[in-house]
Amino acid sequence: MKLKSKVLMGAAFAVSLVGLGLGQQFVGTGDGATAQAPQAPSFEVDPFWPQPLGNEWILGNVIGVAIDERDHIFIVHRASGEGIFGTRTEIGLATGVSICCTPAPPIIEFDPDGNVVNAWGGPVEGAPYTWPSSNHGIEIDHHGNIWIGGNGGGDSHILKFTRDGKFIAQYGTPGIVESDSNDTTHFSRVAKISVVAESNEAFIADGYGNRRIAVLDADTGEFKRYWGAYGAKEIVDPTERYRHDPSTPPNRTFTGPVHCVEPSNDGLLYVCDRSSDRIQIFDHAGNYKSEILIAPETGSQGSTWDLDFSRDEAQKYIYLADGQNQRVYIIERSTMEVLTKFGGGGRQPGLWFAPHSLATDSKGNIYTTETYEGKRIQKFIYKGIKDIPSMDQGPLWPAGELNKQS
Repeated sequence: MKLKSKVLMGAAFAVSLVGLGLGQQFVGTGDGATAQAPQAPSFEVDPFWPQPLGNEWILGNVIGVAIDERDHIFIVHRASGEGIFGTRTEIGLATGVSICCTPAPPIIEFDPDGNVVNAWGGPVEGAPYTWPSSNHGIEIDHHGNIWIGGNGGGDSHILKFTRDGKFIAQYGTPGIVESDSNDTTHFSRVAKISVVAESNEAFIADGYGNRRIAVLDADTGEFKRYWGAYGAKEIVDPTERYRHDPSTPPNRTFTGPVHCVEPSNDGLLYVCDRSSDRIQIFDHAGNYKSEILIAPETGSQGSTWDLDFSRDEAQKYIYLADGQNQRVYIIERSTMEVLTKFGGGGRQPGLWFAPHSLATDSKGNIYTTETYEGKRIQKFIYKGIKDIPSMDQGPLWPAGELNKQS
């Protein structure tokens, strides 16, 4: 959670589609003008974060991350399900035959040093709620409550708990498999939730099935409004559901999944239309402002998976996770220009196998989680604003004797 600022800056800034080139800034005038290297936030992976989980616990697909006002980090992972544990590719091959391993509870809370301070969640027989068959996304609201969705078949609802796991509410009716983008009674495979304190509204990235943004009263769960791509109030299914042709104009509908919705301090909402490789920007009423394509040649699962902002009041930068290209992009928010990117595919610190979710803490550090065979969380320490060394920086390993080039 980030306590959303009450500062609204009036009319939204204009954003246009921009190239991904690395520009230069010039200082001075006339013949004496000199080129100044462009700058951006810099980071360094912390290979020692988090601390060992203990209890012989092991993570499955880590499918969401959120941070509260204490800088405690909460993750949600898939602790059960076909293909998650009990397969030949997982060291927890079968329980009862060795010391290791046991799937950790689905929701884990870490303190800023990476120590586990609490863990809970999962299906409970006789509970007044239905745990999602494939939990997806996590949010901490201004009251400290935890929200989660799910993207499995029949995950047509949202759950809300206290920070320590006491059940509060279930919104929507679980078990409905069919999608209906214009239905106001249930959801369809929710990817992410963001709660805005000032309006007490929950914005739902809804998601893999309905492919829209839905808005609820955060206290009562009352359905308030919804919209599709470009702010459409009536949603028509696209001809090609999960992929657009980059040689043609972008789809007029979300191709999906609608994978993130993130409010900024100045009253805007940034929405990830993942398989269309784009971010669309709206106000809170659903009025469309602009869009940007990110790596639009990306096939398969798309490039826009999750995003968060830098922690200055103006939120000058956007950090965007791309689970297909295994990168995090640093974007200047006022122009939506990609300044640089970092990471790459791999198992070592600073690399990823499908970076799925991303969040920032009050110090500006970035936390990323990985799905599929990544199954972990990583911390990237904020090192200040520095000259950009290259457009594609690769893994951001710590500086020191072991990392010096010979």
